Amino acid sequence: MSVAEGNQPAGRGNSTDSLRRHNLAVVLELVHHAGGISRSQLTRATGLNRSTVAALVGELVERRLVLEVDSDVRAQVGRPSPIVKPGPLAVVIAINPEIDAVTIAVVGLGGEVIKRIRYATDHEPTAREAVNICAAVIDGMRAELEAGHRVVGVGLAVPGLVRSLDGVVRLAPHLGWVDEPVAAMLAAATGYPVVAGNDARLGTLAESTFGAGRDLSDFIYLNGGASGIGGGVIAGGSTLAGAAGYAGEFGHTLVNSAGVVCHCGGVGCLETEVRRAPLLELVGLTDADSDELESALLASSSAVVLTEVHRQLDFLAVALRNAINTLNPQTILLGGFLGSLYAVAPAHLNALVAHQPLRASREGVTIGRAALGANLLMIGAAELAFASVLTDPATF
Repeated sequence: MSVAEGNQPAGRGNSTDSLRRHNLAVVLELVHHAGGISRSQLTRATGLNRSTVAALVGELVERRLVLEVDSDVRAQVGRPSPIVKPGPLAVVIAINPEIDAVTIAVVGLGGEVIKRIRYATDHEPTAREAVNICAAVIDGMRAELEAGHRVVGVGLAVPGLVRSLDGVVRLAPHLGWVDEPVAAMLAAATGYPVVAGNDARLGTLAESTFGAGRDLSDFIYLNGGASGIGGGVIAGGSTLAGAAGYAGEFGHTLVNSAGVVCHCGGVGCLETEVRRAPLLELVGLTDADSDELESALLASSSAVVLTEVHRQLDFLAVALRNAINTLNPQTILLGGFLGSLYAVAPAHLNALVAHQPLRASREGVTIGRAALGANLLMIGAAELAFASVLTDPATF
């Protein structure tokens, strides 16, 4: 990454100040994505000279967005370069409403999940109920937050179609939400700015930034949660969003023409055949996150459990065949309970995907696990809310 020097004349239409702000954003994004990077590495990555990088880091330290620590001199030859790490001041509140719980987390720069609370519900929460739960939990954390942090905003990961322009949830079928202005409702209830997006697309963003997809230019991410299955696509290094931000609804891929009616009105959708609920029931759980469900599935020796896992993987393979033939990815990354299914019988799914798609399309395609576990959607929602600071750190 190369940017213009902050102490050189600005290009046409730019001021020295706008160039400085741009360079601040470049440096902060590098630190944020790396979690820790030496000043000498920043100099090489940006193409700026050492004094300019030192000045930019100094300003970010002053704004408490980053901090500098001494490097491990034992691992270096020559003069050690200070390590620049994300600072602890700026945080985002990340939220994920589901049919059986609302999860609220505090996330710092660098994708660090500082605190996570899962508030279980005994029914699908309405939009107003979800907002009230979030507002109450946030109020309970407010003193703690204000003592050591500054909240940038709220990021909301919704299992449904979210209009990116204003955060209106056009349709979250499992929750029963239709045209709900959830972002505006939550902003009014908490006093923080709120941005919202589809949960699986935000999971894709998190994996591409901090997880298993960070070095991949073309991959598909599929997430399985209590509210169904969604996904996202990174194509040529960029997120495939669609005209209104609704791309990636892999859960509504047709996999069984003789199947049952889905919440969306279609028949035989992937998420009618591949579901978390029967897996929980078979291992004797009523409420669990993806990590807990996976542990229970792996610990089970029941033939009935394995049969159900194979059945669901058979239908997942049909959806993956369609995705591979259409999008030609390098890798398929599975998150949520889909990753748990794959962990139980990886060879079963690998064999299906090795033969079902077109030969040319499937060559070289690998299947992998999302790396961020139960924190994935929290990190993705936070990334959405951190965008304003990462784009212009001078506003913080």
